[in-house]
Amino acid sequence: MFSVIVPGRPCLTDIAAIDAQPNAQPTKFAFTFPAYPKFNHIVVFFLPGTVLPPDTAAAIYIQSPESKPTPNGPEFRFLGAISNEKPSAIFKIGSSSQPRRSEAEEEDQMLDEDATGARDVTNGQVTLGISIEPAQSVAAQLATLNASRNPPELSSSTALVRQTPQQKQITTKVLAQRIIGNAFNFLASFADNKQGEEMVPLKSFRDWWTKFERRIDVDPSFLEREDPTQT
Repeated sequence: MFSVIVPGRPCLTDIAAIDAQPNAQPTKFAFTFPAYPKFNHIVVFFLPGTVLPPDTAAAIYIQSPESKPTPNGPEFRFLGAISNEKPSAIFKIGSSSQPRRSEAEEEDQMLDEDATGARDVTNGQVTLGISIEPAQSVAAQLATLNASRNPPELSSSTALVRQTPQQKQITTKVLAQRIIGNAFNFLASFADNKQGEEMVPLKSFRDWWTKFERRIDVDPSFLEREDPTQT
C-alpha cells in the first residue's frame, strides 16, 4: 500500500502490518530501517492502485533512537499525513530550531558517548508507523502540529489535500465568452470563403469539441485562468 524514500537510500517497500487480524483489513503498518547515516527528510507515498476507505487518512509517526522516552518505550512522534486527495508528502525530520552540526562535531559526540559508556546509537533503528485513522481525527492532529510551530506554516505534511493557488471567481457570462472564444479561435483556421460567406465544415466543430473535452479532462480549471489560451 505504501512506500518510503529516505534520500540517498533505496526505496523502501518492505512494510509490515502490525495489527493483522483474521478476516479484517490491517490499519497499522510499520517500516523499520537503520538510523544512520543521518537524514533530514523522508518521503511517504501510496503505491499505484492504493485507495483508502472514505473519510480516512494515513497518519505518519516516527520513532528513532533520539525519541523521548515514555513508560511504554520511545515516543512515536506525529509527522503529518497523506490521503486519497494528497497521496504523497515530504516530511522534515530534524528540528529547524537546532543548527546542523558538522561531521567533526558528530564524530566528537560519538567518541564522547563511547568513552562514557553510552549506547551506540549508530546501530539504532528507526520505525516509521503508518496508521489509517478517521480523517477528522487526523485533521485535529495536523492543526495541533501546525499551531506548535513558530511561526505556524502550512506545508505538504500539514494538509490532507494538495494546496493550489486561489483563483478569482468568474461569472457565467465570462465563462461562456471564453468557451466561445476558444471555439472561434480553433474554427477560424478551417473557414472557407464561399460566395462571400465564411463556411466551416461540421467535422471541424466535432474536432474542436473532442479536443475541448480532452483538455477539460486534463486541466479542468484552464478556463478560469486570466488567459485560457495559455497552458
